[in-house]
Amino acid sequence: MAHASDAQTQDPNSLRHFVGLTIGSIGVVYGDIGTSPLYAFREALRPVSADGVTQMEIIGIISLMIWTLTIIVTIKYVLFLLRADNDGEGGTLSLLAMLIKTAGGSKTILIFLGLIGAALFLGDAMITPALSVMSAVEGLKLVTPAFDEWVLPISVVILIALFAIQSQGTAKVSRYFGPITAVWFIAMGAGGVLHITDDISILWAFNPIYAVTFLIHEQFVGIVVLGAVFLTVTGAEALYADLGHFGRRPIQWAWFLLVFPALTLNYLGQGALVMKHPETMENPFYLMFPSWALLPMVLLATAATIIASQAVITGGFSLVRQAIHLGYLPRMQILFTSETNTGQIFLPAVNIILLVGVLALVLGFESSDALATAYGISVTGAMVVTTLMAFEFVRARWHWPRLLAAVALAPLLVLELIFLGANLLKIHDGGYVPVLMAIAFTLIMWTWKRGTLILAEKTKRIDVPLTSFATSIEKSIENKSAHAPVNVPGTAIFLTSDPESAPAALMHNLKHNHVLHEKNVILTIRTVNKPRVAQENSFSVEKLNDRFTLIELRYGFMQSHNVSQALGYLRKCGIKFDIMSTSFYLGRRKLVPDAESGMPMWQDRLFIALANTSTDPSDYFHLPANRVVELGSHVII
Repeated sequence: MAHASDAQTQDPNSLRHFVGLTIGSIGVVYGDIGTSPLYAFREALRPVSADGVTQMEIIGIISLMIWTLTIIVTIKYVLFLLRADNDGEGGTLSLLAMLIKTAGGSKTILIFLGLIGAALFLGDAMITPALSVMSAVEGLKLVTPAFDEWVLPISVVILIALFAIQSQGTAKVSRYFGPITAVWFIAMGAGGVLHITDDISILWAFNPIYAVTFLIHEQFVGIVVLGAVFLTVTGAEALYADLGHFGRRPIQWAWFLLVFPALTLNYLGQGALVMKHPETMENPFYLMFPSWALLPMVLLATAATIIASQAVITGGFSLVRQAIHLGYLPRMQILFTSETNTGQIFLPAVNIILLVGVLALVLGFESSDALATAYGISVTGAMVVTTLMAFEFVRARWHWPRLLAAVALAPLLVLELIFLGANLLKIHDGGYVPVLMAIAFTLIMWTWKRGTLILAEKTKRIDVPLTSFATSIEKSIENKSAHAPVNVPGTAIFLTSDPESAPAALMHNLKHNHVLHEKNVILTIRTVNKPRVAQENSFSVEKLNDRFTLIELRYGFMQSHNVSQALGYLRKCGIKFDIMSTSFYLGRRKLVPDAESGMPMWQDRLFIALANTSTDPSDYFHLPANRVVELGSHVII
């Protein structure tokens, strides 16, 4: 996916580029929300269908759906949140990175909110493929009942194949995502148009009074229905998360020109169909279409759900990469599947975790009906988190008074909390699954962040200040002291996270080998709270003396930490060293749990387990494998 800015899209000479981004966003950004009509209205009907559904109930439910799309997606995401960007990037962690810059005492609260939002999104990345693919494949049962027993095996095969191709990248097929999904939306809209005339009174659903009247009349059942109604906006977070891939205006144009009208028409058509033919409420989406179009729609729906799943999986990869670079997860292997597009990435460990989670959900729930009950909690939870963080954004970044920010966002927050409460009613029916997922992911990220801070604090107590060390070692060599190290030719690069202290690898090399290289570079790699850093601003060099030099490399949280590439750029800028006579020294720590460390013993063990799964730094930082030396030490944590 190409990174797009509003400046590009406003340029009249880039109309073709703008149209391409708009069509591309239909497949990636709106793939998930575009599959909601497969199951959302069907699930919303269930709580009121025991004694038959009345005309007013159907109009009320459709009204709830249309106004949920209008308020949550159109107003909150399309018109408001797409403007809350971090140098063009969106998403929970991107917003968190930006807010931390100006956060005061609320930093801890913001971090927890960001981690919870990210954890809920990862849970969504498991549930979406499972629910969407099963919903699409279940349409085969309407083609012929013989497919009834094959829905589960076919879904499993499709999902395994989907995750199996992730390592190949999606660059070659992603160009078709937008057009295929656009056809899907057009077909959905056409199906709705064909049935609106079944009962023209369905158009009263545009009046929000019918939605309010339904909730007042149905009372507790109405709250239960709200949980299913919220399925209409699943995938709305992708609008914000994929902001950096397409830019604000292409996403907005795609919504208003195609996606919103198609969804609205389809829900109206489903409502009118059920009012005229109540027996179709079993699967109103597929029964909208004539028998000759049923199989093509099942195939198109399957393609659309695969594309939606692909977009969510890719979003999961991007979010995990952001979390790694921002220090909330240990290093993992990140592979690039495109030579020209840094957004096309593959994380093998994350891919396996998502696949196992998706298959467990499919095999555990066995049908889209059962899984739909578990779906809404992760989505509503993520939206509540985003709204809370948006309050801090408009206050700190747009400088709104607290009262104005509260008045503007409180109605939206109240509405989302009502939806969240409605979904929490489904805890016992499988809603506990996304809750447990979110707790697990949040706990992992918080443990890693807290553990790394404690580890840094412990090692700092025994560290030697680099400046005084460099001065004393230079004097000992000049004075030919008996304790002076042996001077050897070449350059040694020591990677460290603390440029103010002598790296542990340097101290161990002196202690055990009693040698010091002619040139020593203390290299710090820092991830800044912005998506990208321009190459000319990506480094700083400070010469301590003739023997020691400090270099800091700066990366954005959306960039690859390619040290070899950065050092090649430094050589072009006049910093002289011969890579063939350069050695990279890394410190490897053996962590030992300590009950007095500041974390409970179980959390110590979790942190150590995470550290042990961390990718080798020489691979993560793209260091030349034959030039790396590792020196180990024990640290009690």
